[in-house]
Amino acid sequence: MNSSDRTPADLLRSALSADPARPLVTFYDDATGERVELSVATFANWVAKTANLLQGDLAAEPGDRLALLLPAHWQSAVWLLACSSVGVVADVQGDPAAADLVVTGPDTLERARACRGERVALALRPLGGRFPQAPEGFADYAVEVPSQGDRFAPFAPVDADAPALAVGGAELTGAQLVARAREDAGALGLVPGSRLLTGRTYDTWEGLSAGLFAPLATGGSVVLCRHIGQLDADGLAQRVESERVTNTAV
Repeated sequence: MNSSDRTPADLLRSALSADPARPLVTFYDDATGERVELSVATFANWVAKTANLLQGDLAAEPGDRLALLLPAHWQSAVWLLACSSVGVVADVQGDPAAADLVVTGPDTLERARACRGERVALALRPLGGRFPQAPEGFADYAVEVPSQGDRFAPFAPVDADAPALAVGGAELTGAQLVARAREDAGALGLVPGSRLLTGRTYDTWEGLSAGLFAPLATGGSVVLCRHIGQLDADGLAQRVESERVTNTAV
């Protein structure tokens, strides 16, 4: 990746320029049997659409705080990069009452109602499916995002030295996030082309780094496994082989 990249959005742009067809995020849910694989280009398209929704329909501005109440999931990864693209602070599992807007999964709807700003809900169904009926007081992400533009341009430049991510009581700027992701990539033994399998959750920096940022920072890809505890040893070994995994962070 380019040494000049200073935000997660920069990292994604570099990955898109280098090899748009390679896999970036392969997601498994071992409770449902779901598997989704997104190339760099497909992932970047989802990020652009989501950033357009965030900046346009939801009127989010740089410095706004978004409570991200989502599990480890490919759509969570999309939202993290969309926030970075706009300059919004992604507050992972943050307090909705203290946030400007909230993005929630189906299991945290009641908690999310504390947000007085815009509320978006994700059904987290296979293939990005919508709710059978949108929860009252929430926009259904799967309904709103498809019509958004495939290209994104921020209304204002994103400051790499402004807060970008809050998780586990710590807050990182975009530049700090990228630097830590690169350090973690080295500690995990990642190199360009590495394929990292992880079952870590997205409510800690370690989970976010292994599950997205470290592979992105090094030109690798991630096999993100939700509910990996439901996979037995043989099943895990088969996945490592079939997905051509080179590194693990379970």
